[in-house]
Amino acid sequence: MKLSMLHKSLAILLLLGLATACEDEFIDRQPVYSIDSENYFNSEDDYYNALIAAYDMLQSTYLNVMLGEIASDNTLCGGESATDVIGFQQIDDMVHNPVNDNLQDLWNWMFAGVNRASYILEFQDKTDFAGKEQILAEARFLRAYYHFELVKWFGPIPLKGDARFEVGDEMSIPRAPVSEVYAAIEADLQYAVENLAEIAPQIGRADKGAAQALLGKVYLFQEKFAEAADVLEEVITSGRYELVDEYGQIFEAQGENGPEAVFEVQYSDAEGAGFGCLQCSEGNIAVGFNGIRNYAGPVFDGGFSFNVPVQEAYDAFEVGDSRRDVSILDIEAWAAETGATYGIGYEHTGYYNRKYIARKGDNNLGDQNLTNPNNYRAIRYADVLLMAAEALNRGGIDDERARTYLNQVRRRAFGDLDHDISASGAALTDFILRERRLELVGEGHRFFDLVRTNQAADAIDGFERGKHELFPVPFEEIQFANGNWEQNPGY
Repeated sequence: MKLSMLHKSLAILLLLGLATACEDEFIDRQPVYSIDSENYFNSEDDYYNALIAAYDMLQSTYLNVMLGEIASDNTLCGGESATDVIGFQQIDDMVHNPVNDNLQDLWNWMFAGVNRASYILEFQDKTDFAGKEQILAEARFLRAYYHFELVKWFGPIPLKGDARFEVGDEMSIPRAPVSEVYAAIEADLQYAVENLAEIAPQIGRADKGAAQALLGKVYLFQEKFAEAADVLEEVITSGRYELVDEYGQIFEAQGENGPEAVFEVQYSDAEGAGFGCLQCSEGNIAVGFNGIRNYAGPVFDGGFSFNVPVQEAYDAFEVGDSRRDVSILDIEAWAAETGATYGIGYEHTGYYNRKYIARKGDNNLGDQNLTNPNNYRAIRYADVLLMAAEALNRGGIDDERARTYLNQVRRRAFGDLDHDISASGAALTDFILRERRLELVGEGHRFFDLVRTNQAADAIDGFERGKHELFPVPFEEIQFANGNWEQNPGY
């Protein structure tokens, strides 16, 4: 790992304050560093503050979400020009290589999350107090979340168990095979399922349902369909979650942490962001990057016109599907309707990711492009229903139940029963995977859905089988490993 990343993630982060507007929300973290880390974990507050530091790195996953769309067939990179954030442009064109600042950031930030979670677990036995199992379970959920991101993007990664990585480990610890990484993720999530509360102590913290849903997704990615179906149906039958009536309300401020939210990354409009430290922001950076270039008009605010949906994604929606205009903003039609004006950026398609662009009034404290409070809906109940449907169908378990879950999602989209799917077998598989694209467009899942179902080469221009299923380990990491790690195939 990069030395600077290791040094940063070895430090303790202490909480200075929580949001005063809502004492239940687990946001507005403003950590500082302490170098006296070995003398920590002497009280419940120490464990709690370290847990907040582990949650804090979730905010940097805005990058994972954006690139999960840009790498797919849903969007083009966009921006101001062909050289605006060159790392994004390379990934969009499938010409990325190990020297890519954005992939380096993704690697660094996810490993910082792993290290912060493992820091708690390294000292899990130092001090006892009531409720410690909940904190340890959350730490293991977070470590699983970060490890899952890393294995999706980079494949084999180093593992160190319940201990922090130290400088020099990259020269002695091998990249563990993907099977071992998944086994570690499963173990963390199984522990989390057994020890997390049914209802989280604060909004934004993981609960049992979040751990079950993520475990189901991890099983699905490995094609462990029976295991995935079992745990995902436990989420469904728990009665904890439901589809909201109006798809559009999910992505507005009032829709955050609603009845469909299984797990959300919490963002706020607290000040402190800057282009020199994007991961320092408490806000959702992707919202500013996705925003409408040079916009002036009602409802929305401006931005940098990255991650622009393509015509084919817009046209994929059937007539009458209420999700289309919630998910994708047709800026030309909007301008004609409202008199709004906008600029034309690079690779302008006429469309924007409406789920994650700034709304007027979102931000009252800082730069709306860097500190937008729009939460990332990381796991939605609709996603759980579609994953369960896929597991039941592709595992040859029960197509009838698979159709039931699929059609729940479609009935919400169309507001009727006329668009129910009656297919079985492979045809039902195709409908389910197509529905995932429509339901989750703009949310960062598309590239990995295409890869894990072996459809990427047919859908993504420039995608090479045997190479682009994974992204390259950053050059600096290979260099620091001093021959201990091999680069991913094709790079």
